[in-house]
Amino acid sequence: MSTREPGNQSPGAGPQPSLRPTSPGTLVVAGLVSAALAWVIINRFYGDIPDLNWLPGVTLAALAVVEAVAARNTKARIDHKRGTPRVDPLLVARWVVLAKASSLAGAIFGGAYGGVAVWAIVERGTLRVADTNLVPAIAGLVGGLALVAAALWLEHSCRVPPSADDEQVPPGP
Repeated sequence: MSTREPGNQSPGAGPQPSLRPTSPGTLVVAGLVSAALAWVIINRFYGDIPDLNWLPGVTLAALAVVEAVAARNTKARIDHKRGTPRVDPLLVARWVVLAKASSLAGAIFGGAYGGVAVWAIVERGTLRVADTNLVPAIAGLVGGLALVAAALWLEHSCRVPPSADDEQVPPGP
């Protein structure tokens, strides 16, 4: 919230939209909260929850591959590498939105699968369901972490390097 009074702003000047880089702290907190929730839920309801399968972990990993390829291609286009077409600014904006959403989703899913994996490791040998769910939970954890890494790389790749005009200081009065 702005500390300025509405009457002190110049006409037409309002809050300027901005998009900041994803905070790693936000991703860590989201992952830890989802891990704790997954631990509590599976510990309480393990008999009522169906066994995990490989599909979610593979899907997360496939999304990570798509975003990693997009990151490499977008960075090459922004840097004007030889043989690459010009970059569409609207496409870059869409990639950034996808990257920000994917990094948070990857942290949440990775945390949830991590919570299930830790529970399965602790309960391994005593419960059949823990033995059955351990490998798919680890696959989901790895897929979620890969998605976070690829999304952060894509977000970083969409940054435009400062131009020579940005570095010049305007002349004073």
